[in-house]
Amino acid sequence: MEETLFNVDGTPQAYIVHNDDKTIYLWNGTPVAYLSDNSTIYGFNGKHLGWYEDGIVRNLNGKKNGFNKKSLPVYAKYEPFKSYKKYKPYKSYKQYSKYKPYYKISKSDISLEFFLNQGKK
Repeated sequence: MEETLFNVDGTPQAYIVHNDDKTIYLWNGTPVAYLSDNSTIYGFNGKHLGWYEDGIVRNLNGKKNGFNKKSLPVYAKYEPFKSYKKYKPYKSYKQYSKYKPYYKISKSDISLEFFLNQGKK
């Protein structure tokens, strides 16, 4: 089962493959992160990136970086064909997860793709 993740402007930029260890791929097929404990987002480099709860991707400051289709506050843009999935790298040791900040209603200034690329090996 795949779940599309949209940028704050409604552009599809990534997707979660739930039956593939909850791996998060960019639209170009690059595996960059995964969900641990169903809500914590870790990069394959071991870096704690943020959280995914209630269909919203949040960064370490509590700002919104992305949305699934149900939580998207704008109209979703057309989803083009996805590229073939590239091989997943080995997961590095995870750093300790940060404390959850108070969630903010504001959106992040960086794109979802840039945010997720911070976890690339």
